[in-house]
Amino acid sequence: MFVERTEEQMPEVPVLRQIAPVALAFVGDTVFDLFLRTRIVLAEKTSPKLMHLHASQYAKASTQAKMARALWNTLEEEEQDVLRRGRNAKVHTIPKHAEVADYKMATGFEALLGMLYLQKKEERLWELLCQGMKAVMEDIENGKE
Repeated sequence: MFVERTEEQMPEVPVLRQIAPVALAFVGDTVFDLFLRTRIVLAEKTSPKLMHLHASQYAKASTQAKMARALWNTLEEEEQDVLRRGRNAKVHTIPKHAEVADYKMATGFEALLGMLYLQKKEERLWELLCQGMKAVMEDIENGKE
């Protein structure tokens, strides 16, 4: 699932902290998209068009914000800090269909995903994504969506 990186290609953690939160979110957006697509391909045997439609139901700020809020108390201090920095980062455009608070929280969530990916913490990354998706699915089942 993840690209192999050599130690020479991988910046040290203090250097990663200098990466702008929106840049981490840029990476995290792709990580989230790959997570969704992987789950859908493994769970469904359908056309690419229907897979895309299914993915687009979850690839939105409100879903990522719900995941971030559900995970907050399970995050380590450093993870909370990255999410907070991403949430508070200046974003210049917000999609019309997104609430500002959700969009900011989603940006923070994506920053966290980007940081974990760059730190090569794939196990923790997958754990958080699965826990977050479980919380979203429970909300849907309970009619909170």
